[in-house]
Amino acid sequence: MDGFINFMERRFIPIASKIGAQRHLVAIRDSFMVTMPLMILGALAVMINNLSLTIPAFGDFMNGIFGGESWKGFGGGIWNGTFGILSVFVAFLVAYNLANSYGKDGVSTGVVSVACFFTLGAATSGMNSTGLFVALIVAIVVTELFRRLIGNPKLVIKMPDGVPPAVAKSFAALFPAMITICLFGLVAAVIGAFGVEDMFAAFYEMVQEPFMGLANSYGSALLIAFITPFLWFFGLHGANMIDPFMQAINAPAIEANMAAINAGKAAPYIVNKPFIDSFVNMGGTGVTLGLIIAIYLVGRKHKAFMVVNNLAAAPGVFNINEPLMFGLPLVLNPIMFFPFILAPMVCVTTAYFATKWGLVPPATFMPPWVTPPILGGFLATQSISGAVLSAVNLVISIAMYVPFVMLSTKQELKREAAAK
Repeated sequence: MDGFINFMERRFIPIASKIGAQRHLVAIRDSFMVTMPLMILGALAVMINNLSLTIPAFGDFMNGIFGGESWKGFGGGIWNGTFGILSVFVAFLVAYNLANSYGKDGVSTGVVSVACFFTLGAATSGMNSTGLFVALIVAIVVTELFRRLIGNPKLVIKMPDGVPPAVAKSFAALFPAMITICLFGLVAAVIGAFGVEDMFAAFYEMVQEPFMGLANSYGSALLIAFITPFLWFFGLHGANMIDPFMQAINAPAIEANMAAINAGKAAPYIVNKPFIDSFVNMGGTGVTLGLIIAIYLVGRKHKAFMVVNNLAAAPGVFNINEPLMFGLPLVLNPIMFFPFILAPMVCVTTAYFATKWGLVPPATFMPPWVTPPILGGFLATQSISGAVLSAVNLVISIAMYVPFVMLSTKQELKREAAAK
């Protein structure tokens, strides 16, 4: 085990660290973190609107008060301001964050990115999650192009002294903005010349939808469950590193699930962020709430474990496990390596097939990631069966951690005895 750890530290960790710090991925991750409250609010609004499907009495009550279904305009309006323009937010935020990482004007870059996004025809169908992939591409391309143009002194209009800085700054970006937007206008014209009436819908069908289908497989779910704790074991924040990938498939998957259920069809996507948060990352990466409970059950004689566990218990209920990661520690802990890696993979397996076989509804609502386990399963699926599945997975994780906590405790007791 020591040889494996040394090998990974020499070969794997430097590469993984560079990937985790890659500026484009960081910009995408930070942008989605900003939009997360909006996505939660949008999902909550849709859940309220559709509550009449699962609780007809609620729908009858609301219809009686408002004299019809006009009350659904509340949720519909919130959806329009959140999920309905999600890609517009992303087009701005990714460009803004990426430009700032280069030390360039983030606001100007973000504005130009949004302009280019609409130049391609986003107003037709691309403002919601359908245009998410295009928004990411546009934001990155615009930033890389615009930052180079705005740094060219030949394209800068110099204003006389005494002109307000804000005015001078806007004129400095005039020609670079014009060139960038015109280039995207040319792209839109070329695409139209090939007979593509809606570029966003075409891109969604050709690229985004197949990619989401691939990410929705059991193999992908298993890989997500493996890679996050594996990176954490070596001290890298695995959740942050794969978050750009998860967010790229998350919003479209949730929206597609909600649309299918509203139409009376089966939800097409199993794997999304609430699925992982509610059924796998209970207590945090590695299903560490199971470890906390296992220590209370069989590790009370391990004094060091109990000190850390008492500090980690309250945060763990809300899926925050850094005290365990670095205090126990789980990082580079050879005894805990196997349950820390395998518990999430077993939990994702039970959750995936329970959903696939219809035992549990697909996740269509995104609770805040700090929602306690079991409650999160109920909210994500809007079903008691979701809470039951979450509880079952928690019991599985406890059972997997117990033998290794017992082994660690036994070793600790031997060490104490030898020190006397």
